[in-house]
Amino acid sequence: MPTVTGKSEVRAYMNDLPGQITRMLRGAGRAGGRVIAEEAKSRSASDDVAEAVIVKSRQDEGRIVVTVTVKPGYIWSRALWLEYGTDAHFISVDDSQREGRSVRRINVQTREAGGNASLVIGGKFVGSTVWHPGARPHPFLRPALDVKEQDAIRAAQAYINARVSRRGIAVTDEGSEE
Repeated sequence: MPTVTGKSEVRAYMNDLPGQITRMLRGAGRAGGRVIAEEAKSRSASDDVAEAVIVKSRQDEGRIVVTVTVKPGYIWSRALWLEYGTDAHFISVDDSQREGRSVRRINVQTREAGGNASLVIGGKFVGSTVWHPGARPHPFLRPALDVKEQDAIRAAQAYINARVSRRGIAVTDEGSEE
């Protein structure tokens, strides 16, 4: 009867293979995502929003999901306003925030505290309500994907090609967000 050696090593390698492939594919997705993110940064009409563009990856139900987005918080709201624009709208001080004060008094108190008054434009009090005409959209995320889709695919393929050889898969544990 023949003797087989290395059976446990082969079994361990085969058991570890799905994890290696997953890590490699997440890295490939991030490599492609970075191409899209760089294009989005260059297309953004706001430096603050451009600095907040990030790439995230996760494993979700047997697939790798890569997202190019903007950091959460107020800057994310600004990114939405840039991407989609805003409709015309009224701006006013919410009654629950007035505490019995007039809008003029709120503005004076805010200025005296060193802040920006809520309804003062160009140094002039404009009233209790302002009509904002809206803002045009300046899309930067979707056009980045449209323009750089093929470059992102090539970057992901180059990432994979650089890590797969006859000796196995060379993967590094990179973070899921940068």
